[in-house]
This record gives sequence, C-alpha cells and structure tokens, in this order.
Amino acid sequence: QESESENKLDGETASDSESKSEFGGSPPVPTSDDTPEVLNRALSNLSSRWKNWWVRGILTLAMITFFFIIIYLGPMVLMTIVMCVQIKCFHEIITIGYNVYHSYDLPWFRTLSWYFLLCVNYFFYGETVTDYFFTLVQREEPLRILSKYHRFISFALYLTGFCMFVLSLVKKHYRLQFYMFGWTHVTLLIVVTQSHLIIHNLFEGMIWFIVPISCVICNDIMAYMFGFFFGRTPLIKLSPKKTWEGFIGGFFATVLFGLLLSYVMSGYRCFTCPVEFNNDTNSFTVDCEPSELFQLQEYNIPLVLQSVVGWKTVRMYPFQIHSIALSTFASLIGPFGGFFASGFKRAFKIKDFANTIPGHGGIMDRFDCQYLMATFVNVYIASFIRGPNPSKLIQQFLTLRPDQQLHIFNTLKAHLVDKGMLGTLEDA
Repeated sequence: QESESENKLDGETASDSESKSEFGGSPPVPTSDDTPEVLNRALSNLSSRWKNWWVRGILTLAMITFFFIIIYLGPMVLMTIVMCVQIKCFHEIITIGYNVYHSYDLPWFRTLSWYFLLCVNYFFYGETVTDYFFTLVQREEPLRILSKYHRFISFALYLTGFCMFVLSLVKKHYRLQFYMFGWTHVTLLIVVTQSHLIIHNLFEGMIWFIVPISCVICNDIMAYMFGFFFGRTPLIKLSPKKTWEGFIGGFFATVLFGLLLSYVMSGYRCFTCPVEFNNDTNSFTVDCEPSELFQLQEYNIPLVLQSVVGWKTVRMYPFQIHSIALSTFASLIGPFGGFFASGFKRAFKIKDFANTIPGHGGIMDRFDCQYLMATFVNVYIASFIRGPNPSKLIQQFLTLRPDQQLHIFNTLKAHLVDKGMLGTLEDA
C-alpha cells in the first residue's frame, strides 16, 4: 500500500508504466544544481536546508539586479531578452523530449522542432512588425511585399515542415513520432504565444510589463519566505514543499507590493506611455500626455474603514486599483503555472528543466508562472483598458485606394453633420 501511494504521488498509473517501453524504458535522469564552487566553500558549514536558502537568496538578488539593468537599457533590450528567454525555454522542453526520442535513432525531430519554432515566430512577429512599424513597412518595397503576403508565406512555411514530418515517419514508431509532433506543438503554444503576448503588453507601456512580472517575482519570493519560516500545512501534492502559510502570506505581501510599486511607477512617463516607433529617428520613443489611469484622483474610503484608518478620502492613481487585480491573479492563479510545471517534471522523474541557474533550475523553472501571467494581462488590457486606436485606424485608412478613402471621408462627414459636430469643429 505504501509503494502504491508513492506511485500515485508521483503521478504514475498503470497506463503510464505500460507506455514506458515506448518511451525508452527508463525515465530521464534527474538534473542537479550546478552550485558555484565559491558558494559551496562559503556555505559548507551550513545544513542543506540553510545552504539552499542562501544559494537561492544570493542568485535571486543577482537576477533582480539584472532585471533592473535591462529595464534601464530600454524597450528594445527588453524585447531582445524576451526572445532569448523564449528560445531557451523552448530548448529546455524540447531537450527532455529529445532524450526520449533519440534512443530510437529516428530522424528530424530536433531539426523539425526548431524549424516549427522559426515558422511560428515568423508568423507572430511579422504581424507585430506590420502593426507597430506600419510607416517603415510601407516605405520599403521588400517589406511591403512581405507584409502583404505575410500569412500566405507563413502558411507555406508551415506546410513545408508538415510535409517533412510526414516523410520522416518510420514504420513501428508511428505513435511515438506523433507523440513528439504533439509535444512540439504544445510547447510552441505555451512558449511562443505567451512571449508574443508579453511583447504586446510592453508596447502598451512598460508599466504593463514591469508590474505583472514584478508581482510574480514578489509572490514567488514571499511565498518561499513565509513557507520557509512558518510553513506547516501542505498545499498541494504536486509540490510537497508548498504550504498554505506560504500561499496566503505571499498573497497579502504581493497585493501590498503591487500597490506600492504602481504608485511609484505611475508618476513617470517613461513607464506609463505606450512604446512607439519614431519614423524620423528610427528608434523607440516613450513620451506622451499621461492618460487618466496615471493621474492622481481622490477616492472616498468606505465608512467601515474610516474609523480604522482615520481618513475620509485617499488620493491614488486609478492604475493602482488595476494593480490589485494583477497582483491577485499573480498570487492566486499564477502559482498554478508552477504546479503545472511540477506535474510535468514529476511525469518524467526530473527535478528541474535544466541546471542553468544554481538553486533555481532552468530558465523555464523561473518563467513557468510568468507565461500564464502574460496571457491574463493581455486579456485584461483588451477587456478593460484598451479602446479603439485612432493611429492604427488612420494607418489602415491610408492603405486603401483613393476612391475608398473618399467614400469613407464622405460617410464620416455626413455622420458628423447629422450629429451636429461638423459645424462646431469648423467654427473652432
């Protein structure tokens, strides 16, 4: 009974063991952390528990410092880092599949995986270039042609990879090859789509990039701290070290952190303004008149809380209210991205996706919650924040034929006359 319960804890069932022979018989060997020798010597007198605490703490501070540096370097560097993280995460997940696959000496799995990554990135980022660099694309003839036929080219590239996969099928291993084909596509869905959404969030303003990511980082750190010092009650079997004390403590700490960080960042245009491409200087600019989201407003405090805090009103930025939603998601739903990754690793009997960061595992181990957060932020902006974009409408208007432009002009003019607005505008 004890051995059966251990197997269930590891997520292994009878059907899993039956399929082991098709996946190479034995699971991949668990990865181990590559702790630098300097840290090993400095912390040699500590117990393994406290040694791990110090290693994680030191490396966390180093990563936070690096995060501040890339923010200082600007939007272009941030986009480049997002792309690099995407490629590394894809590499870590595909490598796990390749370790299973290569023992059968089957062709093209890794080659096709990277080819599909190229195709999907070309499709997504080609659309982004057309949206945000419209004037530049229209100015250059080759780019204009690529933009016009972008989806057809993307589909042709994908079909090429699809045909290559069919030609690579080997008798007696069809099922395994289709497993790996699905593996690649699910990985693309998780990694590439989410990283593309992160960059879209960045274009809305760096605050929409920095605050959500920082909330996830804060929740990860504070949940670990509360769990380390006060944790007693297990939270979920997929992650035995996670506790309710850490989960709840991380939630309150993250909401407070989100409010404070939002208050500080809302006062700077470099964080609140959309990232736009300046065609005159061929560079990104972050300058605008702050929207109502980032202008201080006075709010009445509920009567129940007035006696506690002693205030009747409070001045705060409207974005801070939105930050409560972001930090709440980062604390309550975001960790499920980590639980999902834990279940994936347990299915393959591995400790981490890789050993890139000592004490933390691979890059995917650090970004499993970030990808889930990116989707939420993008949906949140589209649902509650973003309205029609006049500049994009004008861009699309300019691509029409002259007769179509004239038709839209006359229609708009008649509409404004009916509304009684055109006379007012002409008088002004």
